[in-house]
Amino acid sequence: MDEVIADAIGKFVYLYNRDYGVPLDLEIAPGNEIFHHVPEHANQKWFDYINEPGFFRDLGVIPGSQEVIRALHDKYEVYIVSAAMEFRNSLTDKYDWLAEHFPFIGWQNIIFCGNKIVNADIMIDDRIKNFSEFPGRTLLFSSPHNLLLTGYERVTTWHEVGELLL
Repeated sequence: MDEVIADAIGKFVYLYNRDYGVPLDLEIAPGNEIFHHVPEHANQKWFDYINEPGFFRDLGVIPGSQEVIRALHDKYEVYIVSAAMEFRNSLTDKYDWLAEHFPFIGWQNIIFCGNKIVNADIMIDDRIKNFSEFPGRTLLFSSPHNLLLTGYERVTTWHEVGELLL
Protein backbone atom coordinates (compact mmCIF):
# COMPACT_ATOMS: atom_id res chain seq x y z
CA MET A 1 0.00 0.00 0.00
CA ASP A 2 2.51 2.59 1.18
CA GLU A 3 4.13 4.52 -1.65
CA VAL A 4 2.22 2.45 -4.21
CA ILE A 5 -1.40 3.45 -3.57
CA ALA A 6 -1.04 5.47 -0.33
CA ASP A 7 1.18 8.54 0.04
CA ALA A 8 3.03 7.99 3.32
CA ILE A 9 5.87 10.35 2.37
CA GLY A 10 3.43 13.25 2.05
CA LYS A 11 2.13 12.53 5.55
CA PHE A 12 5.67 12.41 6.99
CA VAL A 13 6.45 15.78 5.41
CA TYR A 14 3.22 17.30 6.75
CA LEU A 15 3.84 16.05 10.32
CA TYR A 16 7.50 17.07 10.30
CA ASN A 17 6.66 20.58 9.13
CA ARG A 18 3.89 20.80 11.74
CA ASP A 19 6.15 19.71 14.60
CA TYR A 20 9.38 21.46 13.66
CA GLY A 21 8.24 24.46 11.63
CA VAL A 22 11.06 23.82 9.20
CA PRO A 23 10.21 22.99 5.60
CA LEU A 24 11.36 19.51 4.68
CA ASP A 25 12.92 19.17 1.25
CA LEU A 26 10.42 17.37 -0.94
CA GLU A 27 13.16 16.51 -3.40
CA ILE A 28 14.31 13.30 -1.80
CA ALA A 29 17.58 12.23 -3.38
CA PRO A 30 17.44 8.96 -5.33
CA GLY A 31 18.30 5.98 -3.16
CA ASN A 32 17.47 7.78 0.08
CA GLU A 33 14.71 7.30 2.61
CA ILE A 34 12.86 10.27 4.06
CA PHE A 35 14.80 10.04 7.34
CA HIS A 36 17.98 10.86 5.41
CA HIS A 37 16.55 14.36 4.90
CA VAL A 38 15.86 15.41 8.48
CA PRO A 39 18.32 16.80 11.02
CA GLU A 40 20.01 14.26 13.28
CA HIS A 41 17.99 15.32 16.35
CA ALA A 42 14.81 14.30 14.53
CA ASN A 43 16.23 11.32 12.67
CA GLN A 44 13.93 8.75 14.26
CA LYS A 45 10.83 10.96 14.43
CA TRP A 46 9.47 9.33 11.28
CA PHE A 47 9.38 6.04 13.21
CA ASP A 48 7.35 7.65 16.01
CA TYR A 49 4.90 9.02 13.45
CA ILE A 50 4.38 5.72 11.66
CA ASN A 51 3.66 3.96 14.97
CA GLU A 52 1.02 6.47 16.09
CA PRO A 53 -2.60 5.33 15.92
CA GLY A 54 -4.25 7.12 13.01
CA PHE A 55 -1.11 7.68 10.94
CA PHE A 56 -2.29 5.46 8.08
CA ARG A 57 -5.96 6.49 8.20
CA ASP A 58 -5.76 9.73 6.26
CA LEU A 59 -2.92 9.20 3.80
CA GLY A 60 -3.31 10.72 0.38
CA VAL A 61 -4.12 8.47 -2.56
CA ILE A 62 -1.38 8.01 -5.18
CA PRO A 63 -2.73 9.65 -8.36
CA GLY A 64 -4.34 7.28 -10.85
CA SER A 65 -4.32 4.28 -8.51
CA GLN A 66 -8.08 4.20 -7.94
CA GLU A 67 -8.99 4.32 -11.61
CA VAL A 68 -6.39 1.80 -12.77
CA ILE A 69 -6.98 -0.63 -9.92
CA ARG A 70 -10.73 -0.43 -10.63
CA ALA A 71 -10.04 -1.36 -14.27
CA LEU A 72 -7.65 -4.13 -13.18
CA HIS A 73 -10.32 -5.38 -10.77
CA ASP A 74 -12.77 -5.63 -13.68
CA LYS A 75 -10.27 -7.77 -15.64
CA TYR A 76 -8.34 -9.71 -12.95
CA GLU A 77 -8.68 -10.94 -9.41
CA VAL A 78 -6.95 -8.14 -7.47
CA TYR A 79 -5.56 -8.46 -3.96
CA ILE A 80 -4.16 -5.72 -1.78
CA VAL A 81 -1.25 -7.13 0.23
CA SER A 82 0.35 -5.00 2.94
CA ALA A 83 3.07 -5.81 5.45
CA ALA A 84 0.84 -4.15 8.03
CA MET A 85 1.99 -6.37 10.89
CA GLU A 86 5.20 -4.33 11.04
CA PHE A 87 3.21 -1.40 12.44
CA ARG A 88 0.71 -2.70 14.94
CA ASN A 89 -1.53 0.37 14.92
CA SER A 90 -1.84 0.31 11.16
CA LEU A 91 -4.26 -2.61 10.82
CA THR A 92 -7.53 -0.78 11.46
CA ASP A 93 -6.27 2.40 9.79
CA LYS A 94 -5.30 0.57 6.61
CA TYR A 95 -8.51 -1.44 6.50
CA ASP A 96 -10.66 1.70 6.92
CA TRP A 97 -8.54 3.61 4.39
CA LEU A 98 -9.01 0.85 1.81
CA ALA A 99 -12.76 0.72 2.48
CA GLU A 100 -12.98 4.46 1.85
CA HIS A 101 -10.74 4.76 -1.21
CA PHE A 102 -11.03 1.30 -2.80
CA PRO A 103 -14.52 0.10 -1.79
CA PHE A 104 -14.66 -2.27 -4.77
CA ILE A 105 -11.91 -4.41 -3.18
CA GLY A 106 -13.73 -6.69 -0.76
CA TRP A 107 -12.33 -7.74 2.60
CA GLN A 108 -11.67 -11.21 1.17
CA ASN A 109 -9.08 -9.66 -1.15
CA ILE A 110 -7.16 -7.74 1.51
CA ILE A 111 -4.16 -9.48 3.06
CA PHE A 112 -2.34 -7.97 6.02
CA CYS A 113 0.83 -9.90 6.74
CA GLY A 114 4.42 -9.76 7.87
CA ASN A 115 6.31 -11.04 4.86
CA LYS A 116 4.56 -10.87 1.52
CA ILE A 117 4.71 -14.58 0.78
CA VAL A 118 1.86 -14.68 -1.69
CA ASN A 119 1.37 -16.77 -4.78
CA ALA A 120 0.00 -14.58 -7.55
CA ASP A 121 0.77 -13.73 -11.14
CA ILE A 122 1.87 -10.10 -10.69
CA MET A 123 3.11 -8.04 -7.75
CA ILE A 124 3.41 -4.25 -7.81
CA ASP A 125 5.58 -3.00 -4.95
CA ASP A 126 8.10 -0.31 -4.06
CA ARG A 127 10.32 -2.62 -1.98
CA ILE A 128 12.41 -5.26 -3.75
CA LYS A 129 12.64 -7.29 -0.53
CA ASN A 130 9.05 -8.32 -1.30
CA PHE A 131 10.13 -9.74 -4.66
CA SER A 132 12.77 -12.15 -3.32
CA GLU A 133 10.50 -15.20 -3.02
CA PHE A 134 7.78 -14.06 -5.40
CA PRO A 135 7.33 -16.48 -8.33
CA GLY A 136 5.44 -14.17 -10.70
CA ARG A 137 6.01 -10.97 -12.63
CA THR A 138 7.21 -8.04 -10.55
CA LEU A 139 6.68 -4.36 -11.23
CA LEU A 140 8.82 -2.01 -9.15
CA PHE A 141 6.77 1.10 -8.40
CA SER A 142 9.11 4.08 -8.33
CA SER A 143 9.74 5.81 -5.03
CA PRO A 144 12.76 7.89 -4.02
CA HIS A 145 14.31 5.05 -2.03
CA ASN A 146 14.40 2.68 -5.03
CA LEU A 147 15.38 5.01 -7.87
CA LEU A 148 18.97 3.74 -8.03
CA LEU A 149 17.95 0.09 -8.32
CA THR A 150 18.25 -1.56 -11.70
CA GLY A 151 17.36 -4.95 -13.06
CA TYR A 152 13.62 -4.68 -12.38
CA GLU A 153 10.67 -3.89 -14.59
CA ARG A 154 9.80 -0.40 -13.34
CA VAL A 155 6.63 1.67 -13.38
CA THR A 156 6.52 5.30 -12.34
CA THR A 157 2.79 6.02 -12.54
CA TRP A 158 -0.46 4.12 -12.42
CA HIS A 159 -1.02 5.18 -16.04
CA GLU A 160 2.07 3.10 -16.93
CA VAL A 161 0.65 0.17 -14.95
CA GLY A 162 -2.56 0.45 -16.93
CA GLU A 163 -0.67 0.49 -20.24
CA LEU A 164 1.20 -2.68 -19.27
CA LEU A 165 -1.66 -4.69 -17.80
CA LEU A 166 -4.92 -3.53 -19.35
